[in-house]
Amino acid sequence: MATRPYWSGHIRLSLVLIPVDIVPATKSAAKIAFHQVHKPSGTRIRYQKVAPGIGPVETDDIVKGYEVEAGKYVLLSDEDFDKIKLEAKKTIDLVQFVGLHEIDPLYYDRPFFVLPQDEADAEAYVVLREALRKSKTVGLGQIVIRGKGSIVAIKACNDGLTMETLRYGEEVKRASTAFKEVPELKPEHDLVELAEQLIERKTKTFDPGAFKNSYEEALRELIEAKAEHRQVRQIEEPQKGATVINLMDALRRSVKKDEGGTAPSHGRARRPRKKARATKRSSRGTRKKAA
Repeated sequence: MATRPYWSGHIRLSLVLIPVDIVPATKSAAKIAFHQVHKPSGTRIRYQKVAPGIGPVETDDIVKGYEVEAGKYVLLSDEDFDKIKLEAKKTIDLVQFVGLHEIDPLYYDRPFFVLPQDEADAEAYVVLREALRKSKTVGLGQIVIRGKGSIVAIKACNDGLTMETLRYGEEVKRASTAFKEVPELKPEHDLVELAEQLIERKTKTFDPGAFKNSYEEALRELIEAKAEHRQVRQIEEPQKGATVINLMDALRRSVKKDEGGTAPSHGRARRPRKKARATKRSSRGTRKKAA
């Protein structure tokens, strides 16, 4: 758990103020990070902040600027940003509540843990947690963190509360536009039924520990092998199965493989209307595509 809060302030539910600390719910310390290095010398590349015609500049002389026209900026200092009197800078006002599943996952951005600041304020915190849990709702408000305003969703989670930042409507592309090239097809009932059987047999309780970052593991092995001047251990890839001639056959084989026995016989096992090209063996045992 982070020792220093990412944000401190209040959650407000009507006239009730709940002092809270917000800390990130994710960590990136385990990620492999790279630096740019000058290959001939092995020296790390450094970057300088330079003003054209002036040269390197001091960090204290750098301010934010908004370009109003080419080459002309409105300059803003930290003091200018502090003058913006937004209540959201220190208070998350829960102005709306929606059902747990009403928010499209596309809008969720980054998760945080919400913690009560001290024991004296824990009662209001717990009351909000239980009310959200029993009503199966999410509280929506707005927050300003590090100069950026965001919509946030407050949820009950285990013994506490979580906060997730949300993207604004104009930041999310419309699904209807993204999927307009998807062909309009009506799948055969038997194909969908087999896919449903496969999904049902593979449905389990979510366990993030069951997944490993195989790319990260291979990358670490590569780095360690180079550091130790040895050969890289080859990461085994899944064996490719036999060529599947149609979707129905692929689904039936998948169901059979998953259950460890024969494929289910219920449901009509007819072929799709469009048949894939069949294969045949020559007398020498090689495969040739049928004309």
